[in-house]
Amino acid sequence: MNVRRRLIPAALASALGLGALTACSSDSAATGNTDKFDVVASFYPMAFLAEQIGGDHVNVTSLTEPGQEPHDLEISTKQRAQLEEADAALFLKGLQPAVDEAVGQTGIKTKIDAATLTTLEDHGTGGHSHEGEEGHSEEGHAEEEGHSEEEEHARDPHVWLDPVKYAEIAQGVGKAFEKADPDHAADYKKNTEALVGKLNGLNGEFENGLKDTKTKVFFTNHAAFGYLAERYGLTQEAISGLDPESEPSGARVRELQQEAKADGVTTVFYETLVSDKTAKTLAKDAGLKTDVLDPLEGITDKSRGDDYFQVMRANLKALQSALGTK
Repeated sequence: MNVRRRLIPAALASALGLGALTACSSDSAATGNTDKFDVVASFYPMAFLAEQIGGDHVNVTSLTEPGQEPHDLEISTKQRAQLEEADAALFLKGLQPAVDEAVGQTGIKTKIDAATLTTLEDHGTGGHSHEGEEGHSEEGHAEEEGHSEEEEHARDPHVWLDPVKYAEIAQGVGKAFEKADPDHAADYKKNTEALVGKLNGLNGEFENGLKDTKTKVFFTNHAAFGYLAERYGLTQEAISGLDPESEPSGARVRELQQEAKADGVTTVFYETLVSDKTAKTLAKDAGLKTDVLDPLEGITDKSRGDDYFQVMRANLKALQSALGTK
């Protein structure tokens, strides 16, 4: 097995980005909404980590409502007040500019940036990812016409869709909670270890489920699955770029139609929180099927599961069906 695919502890050399963390004092606890360790999370993947690691000791509030597209979030006055009163903020810098700005302006001492707890990569707009392929480089797969240079070279924030990177973040969040709320450090450590173990198991399910497929190429609405593709030796081709609302060029659509024939692509994936119009139009023009591949930016009644693990397993089944298991 490729050593890059194993779960490894988050690097300690950078102190996990937690240098500014301080123990939660009685004064700061009093300013929160509850007598628990109050955590404001930016959106679902961060809230899920906080809930899983914090257990009964935390009160978690998400800035992004269920069904709301997180990229478009604007922070309200009430939410700014929630941040000021919280004991900790857990966010992923680079995904939601409004959150980054709001957290930076607050006086909250425990600011946990998940982007510092793993390595963000440049997956470009197409998200071409052939792990272990000779000649592969981070820059070499970002050259798609019809997209801005700025978007092509943006760091991809969708790390939670790779169970290995999500586990690295979980380890860092656990250490942050231990340091900020030392009275419950033992429980945070135990909960983190349990969560990492489950993510390790999920990684194994994906590895086994996707190692022998008829094709390695899948089409998706926007470039959310670059880390997942890289982890499991697949190639993501996105209709749009990292921004789910961006429109593809005519040249990009024609390119995808040609590639579908060349690579045996059967399915165009769309997602639950953004319009499926472009994906369905491409599928109709190219004679392809459509299905849902959930970027897990939020859980709604349309989600194929009630939590991260259920939806990720639904994603695995969808990929297996689209790619064709031998």
